[in-house]
Amino acid sequence: MADPTPVIDDLRAESEELDLLVAELSPEQWALQTPAPGWTLAHQIAHLAWTDRSALLAVTDAGAFRALVEKALAAPGSFVDEGAEEGARLTPAELLSTWREGRTALDRALRNAPPGARFPWYGPPMSAASMATARLMETWAHGLDIADALGVVRPPTDRLKHVVRLGVRTRDFAYTVHGLTPPAEEFRVELTAPDGTVWAYGPQGAPQRVTGPALDFCLLVTQRAHRADLALTAVGPDADRWLDIAQAFAGPPGGGRPPKEDPA
Repeated sequence: MADPTPVIDDLRAESEELDLLVAELSPEQWALQTPAPGWTLAHQIAHLAWTDRSALLAVTDAGAFRALVEKALAAPGSFVDEGAEEGARLTPAELLSTWREGRTALDRALRNAPPGARFPWYGPPMSAASMATARLMETWAHGLDIADALGVVRPPTDRLKHVVRLGVRTRDFAYTVHGLTPPAEEFRVELTAPDGTVWAYGPQGAPQRVTGPALDFCLLVTQRAHRADLALTAVGPDADRWLDIAQAFAGPPGGGRPPKEDPA
């Protein structure tokens, strides 16, 4: 049984780094548009706060979480946007306070979760480690949208290993959510980490392979960049298909980002 403490620690670090980026922003900056259509910086943080609250309920109050799922099923195309819109109407100070209180409560709940416990989610049930990994993935991805809107470059860290692992583990989910049958064979995934080392997954001799920078893989599976703009290589038709549909987040297929315009 994996100890969830390291990934919970990394989730806290990822959140604190993003907090430093937004803590002193002006009201005008909170209203800046991000790459997600219709979402300002406030919407991005409001979404993180909303999802942290959902995760907290999943860990501490399964009945209340089921009620949230029923609301989501009643409005599958709008419930995420509605949650972000509600939080974005708060003042920056109120929104920051809500986000900080929620993520602190979730941190405490995950650390106190019974060993081996699994919690309901919008996809398959999750362990404490899996829940923390999913929250880290979303915090990184939405933090990237915020950084892009502010014109800030956030250097990649080894915390991306959690996002990579989640992206690899959700391969079959990506096929299924697109109505496709997942391949029976495992793929080999070899990605270059920010420090130059290689993170490898799957059988070494697998004929279906994906290689490239870990950062690019994370951008792909969080749908923060179009495949055409990334230095990822697929060997084999199934691996090639995966790179077109990969997503590490629960829910219906994401729309992704369009490719960058050719400056020429």
